[in-house]
Amino acid sequence: MVIRRALVSVSDKTGLIEFGRSLAGLAIEILSTGGTARALTAAGIKVTDIESWTGFPEIMDGRLKTLHPKVHGGLLAVRGNPAHRAAQSLYEIGDIDLLAVNLYPFEEAVESNASWSDTIEAIDVGGPAMIRAAAKNHESVTVIVDPGDYPEVIAELRRHGGSTALETRRRLAAKAFGRTATYDSAISRWIAGQSNEKFPEYFAIGGNRLQALRYGENPHQEAALYRVPGNGGGIANARQLQGKELSYNNFNDADAAVACAGEFDPAAAAACVIVKHANPCGAAVDASPLEAYRKALRCDPVSAFGGIVVFNRCLDEMAAAEVLDLFTEVIVAPSVSETARAILSGKGNLRLLTLDPWPDPTSAQLDVKTIGGGLLVQSRDSPKGDCIFKVVTERAPTPGEWLDLEFAFRVAKHVKSNAIVYAKDGATVGIGAGQMSRVDAVSIAVRKSADAARAAGLSESMVKGSVLASDAFFPFADGLIQAAEAGATAVIQPGGSIRDADVIKAANAAGLAMVFTGIRHFRH
Repeated sequence: MVIRRALVSVSDKTGLIEFGRSLAGLAIEILSTGGTARALTAAGIKVTDIESWTGFPEIMDGRLKTLHPKVHGGLLAVRGNPAHRAAQSLYEIGDIDLLAVNLYPFEEAVESNASWSDTIEAIDVGGPAMIRAAAKNHESVTVIVDPGDYPEVIAELRRHGGSTALETRRRLAAKAFGRTATYDSAISRWIAGQSNEKFPEYFAIGGNRLQALRYGENPHQEAALYRVPGNGGGIANARQLQGKELSYNNFNDADAAVACAGEFDPAAAAACVIVKHANPCGAAVDASPLEAYRKALRCDPVSAFGGIVVFNRCLDEMAAAEVLDLFTEVIVAPSVSETARAILSGKGNLRLLTLDPWPDPTSAQLDVKTIGGGLLVQSRDSPKGDCIFKVVTERAPTPGEWLDLEFAFRVAKHVKSNAIVYAKDGATVGIGAGQMSRVDAVSIAVRKSADAARAAGLSESMVKGSVLASDAFFPFADGLIQAAEAGATAVIQPGGSIRDADVIKAANAAGLAMVFTGIRHFRH
């Protein structure tokens, strides 16, 4: 289709002047609006203001300027349809062959916490209407919603005498509908959130592709990374400072590690979490990132090989130098000192990411999982504040045990169920993850802790004198008895089993302190 007239109306002015000059150089008439028209005119590019084209002024503070039959008729008219041509002739509606529109920055308004009124005004109406009209009529109209597509379209126009191919128009139309769908989903979720409606009748979710990935979980699976606007901060917003492109599994594991590290307030303590296959294999808090890393690594140095390391504080040179002693896939921190960057730059393949702002574990982010034919949507797991700690044994925890119980239960939230976490002195010392039987998770954690103790040259198991956290209740007393025999001194668990009395009796017999939380933390 030969393009003779284009309508250009953009919020994002990236590449606008070069694009406008290219259109003018191809003898394409340019219609434009507001700030776009002023920018083009200032650059010496001839434009026709949309008011002159429609014969109707912009009104209502700019809310109404392109919602006019001469605009939508020019976009929607089927070129070979006699009735459409007759209507165009009768009402003096000319063809619009190319539409370049990007939308008011609604997502940015939400993320900047703009006021209600300012965010409402950032909802584009005319733009999506024009985009949908042009995309529907892509047999005849070329629609561009991304400045990144300007060069390709101009190159094609130059190659083909001012025309575009149907294949190009169809691809751009699909992209256009994807953009308006993502835009509308962000608006829908924001308004529903303002009304505290977590699960509206129609749940819309969409995102923009940040990058195609080499493959998915396995080499035969295709994959891409999308950013979902307005759904809170997270690993998709990280800035990569160095290293190879991240894989699907890198992103998945880094997300799990960041979520766990986000449990700990950086103002209170430095935290380090090491993750392998989406499970923490070590976590610790201490006065410095270096000490937190050392304690986290000691829990399971074998599994940590090739893992993801996340810090909740600025990564300094001392911690950076020590991390280099172990093969690590990805490091994530809120920031990285210049000296640490220089140290890590020697490992060219190591992915180094910063994440600012740091995710808030109490934010109202939703978890979405696909199943056959649908989506499972839930609010994120309960923050610590929802727990009601209740001592159910004859002995209450000591102050030190309380600190470790709270720490262990936070980590257990991020371990695949069935989950068992042993902790001592603000560090995990044994983790049992993803088992079908809870008693197996207990024994695996004890065995792995014994292996780690031998690797560290310790004379006794690190589980001795530790506390234990369980993500769900003990259905029988056997797991708790096994933990006591291994040397655990206190237990934290949700409670709620029909055999709670038997479990409490066993804890008392073993001299354990036990706390019920009333909150379960299954993670599948």
